[in-house]
Amino acid sequence: MNKLPQITLAFWVMKICATTLGETAGDLLSMTLNIGYALSSLLLISLFIMSLLGQLRARTYQPALYWTVILMTSTAGTTMSDFMDRTLGLGYATGSAILISLLIMVLASWRASEKSLSVDHITTRRGELFYWGAILVSNTLGTALGDYLADDSGLGFAGGALLIGSLLVAVVLAYYGTRISRVALFWLAFVLTRPFGATLGDVLTKSTDKGGLDLGTIGSSGVLAAILLAMVCFSLWSMRQSRRLEPVMLRED
Repeated sequence: MNKLPQITLAFWVMKICATTLGETAGDLLSMTLNIGYALSSLLLISLFIMSLLGQLRARTYQPALYWTVILMTSTAGTTMSDFMDRTLGLGYATGSAILISLLIMVLASWRASEKSLSVDHITTRRGELFYWGAILVSNTLGTALGDYLADDSGLGFAGGALLIGSLLVAVVLAYYGTRISRVALFWLAFVLTRPFGATLGDVLTKSTDKGGLDLGTIGSSGVLAAILLAMVCFSLWSMRQSRRLEPVMLRED
């Protein structure tokens, strides 16, 4: 049974919302609540593993469970990236380079093992583990790239979000206008939505003198969580409506 959502516009909207929430919630734990990057990372990785075990045991696509795991990878990725780049002193550029190399290794191993990187239908447990490993690394990488663009590149938070947004538009145009591998474009878009969410989260939370909107981590996280929850509920409602219509369609056939 396929346990993955269809890749539609709603998927990408929810992905950006989840990754932005991951940025603000990660900062809420590590900085606003002053838990620290290391302890926050351990806590969030534990929550990620717990939610992932539930996802692995599921037999069908469960929107609430799936997006909980996505959110946990995004939130844990935020604190892990900050731990690497700030606590360990690697810096955003070095941290990004390490994570890019790690993501390439995960994808290459997945391709060699499963003979495909398709995200439309994954039927093996090993394929699932590669899928979630790639998502965790890509979300961690996205935080490092977003911080690099916002802090070290000179673009600032808004400039970084604008650059990543432009690259995402280019990916969409490539999808409809070229024959580039759809799987390659998916993973490129998946990686890019994370730094877009990271820079967007910084725009929402940082003070106005730093180029942000000064909404704070608590307020921003609350708004984003409400939006994501509403979209998950709508997804559940849509699935139930589709299941109710299936017997009618079968009788008509």
